Amino acid sequence: MSSSLITIVQPNLDGSLPIPEPDAPSAFEQAQAQLQQQTEALQERLQDMQELLNKPLSAILDERDKALEAAAAWDAFGAMWLLAQRAMRRVALDLAAAQGLDEAAVVARAMAHANAVLNSEGEDLGGSIAPAQLAHIARHKAYLRKQFRQG
Repeated sequence: MSSSLITIVQPNLDGSLPIPEPDAPSAFEQAQAQLQQQTEALQERLQDMQELLNKPLSAILDERDKALEAAAAWDAFGAMWLLAQRAMRRVALDLAAAQGLDEAAVVARAMAHANAVLNSEGEDLGGSIAPAQLAHIARHKAYLRKQFRQG
């Protein structure tokens, strides 16, 4: 709390009056302010919990079920993608072996293609990457560049 004492001040040389420094808050005032912040944060959390509890249980379970369905769909998509990638890798290695190329040559060529997409605008590998897929790749270029670095 600020004191109620009146202080007579001398004007500055330019005629302005000095602005007094506010009193530093006491330890009690600091603790009180901190408790007030904690109380407000707890009240916000309580309100969020109350909003959740005010929902019918069926709505809460529907949201959970939708989240589980979405996770399962992404999991299935990941399995499908992995299988397709492994199958295409096997085909590439078989075709390369028929031409006398080893796995290292195939991997180096694949890395060159990946880096061409990541480091060039509009590279779509001869039309094998759709515009929506290129946009998706573009959103993740920083991460993908780390993964496809040639060593």
